[in-house]
Amino acid sequence: MEIMRVLAYVLVMAVVTYLIRMLPMALCTGRLKSRFIQSFLFYVPYAVLGAMTFPAIFSSTGSGLSAAAGCVVALALAYFGRGLLTVALCSCLTVYLAEWAMSIGLLH
Repeated sequence: MEIMRVLAYVLVMAVVTYLIRMLPMALCTGRLKSRFIQSFLFYVPYAVLGAMTFPAIFSSTGSGLSAAAGCVVALALAYFGRGLLTVALCSCLTVYLAEWAMSIGLLH
């Protein structure tokens, strides 16, 4: 009986996911003429990514100080146009060094 419940849940999730992706394509047949809606839809992926990423940044490390240091480094490097790999590696290195410094007592 339990397997039937799980399969029902998976089916419902599949239908909902499909409808969310299919309905906009079916309902919007022509080109969007509103510049406001175009710009709104352009920035939605960035807003969603930011909303998912920032809480994870501050809850994934041992302390808020190391998370804030990594975030500041990532934002600064991204602002100055560095690539994704550089930003990710430098911010991870900053978090690692901040955690190490706190473990030996250099930072509180």
